[in-house]
Amino acid sequence: MALAYKTRTEFVVDAIREKILKGEVKAGQPLRQAALAEDLDVSRIPVREALLQLEAEGLVKFQAHKGAIVTELNASHVDELFELRAMLESDLLARSIPNLTSEDFEQAESILIELEDALQHEDSTNIWADLNNHFHACLYKGSDRPQTLDIVNTLNKNSDRYIRMHLMLAGGIKKAGPEHRQLLDYCKSENIKSASQLLKQHILGAKEEIKALLVDKG
Repeated sequence: MALAYKTRTEFVVDAIREKILKGEVKAGQPLRQAALAEDLDVSRIPVREALLQLEAEGLVKFQAHKGAIVTELNASHVDELFELRAMLESDLLARSIPNLTSEDFEQAESILIELEDALQHEDSTNIWADLNNHFHACLYKGSDRPQTLDIVNTLNKNSDRYIRMHLMLAGGIKKAGPEHRQLLDYCKSENIKSASQLLKQHILGAKEEIKALLVDKG
């Protein structure tokens, strides 16, 4: 996969997002612009722009007299995010399958092999979510629904913390590999109904396990 050029703001967005997703900055903790700028060796301008983008992703919120803080993990937020994902992504998949080519399936297979390998190594947590998103996006590319794809991309960014938690703490690793493999097989055989049902089950099953984990942590 070719490395894309990143602007300074994109670099800062990725760096702060990673701190949040790895738990280096806890929910409710303030994000001091001056400290972040010094840590990342940038001015405050890209830090401010990055925090605004992360606010749009749901990872950060701005409070009066406090500045930016990391948002809390929230079970009701999980319900809405994952139910929206299940509805939109199953529709995208159903529309996409008839238009997928052998090259698309080869690309999905290649990404899946990378993902299956990464899931075997705990030190690869930083790429799990990216590979997972790339795999699903590859299966949706034939949908011809660019606006829906944009919405799903935002939902996935908002879900990233929860997905990572599911993979690391709620047994998601054991299920992710086999379910992705079965999903790809259904797509290859153009079994639209089974593929859509499995995808919904994949997303909603993760939702329930994440909520149970949040209750335990609470």
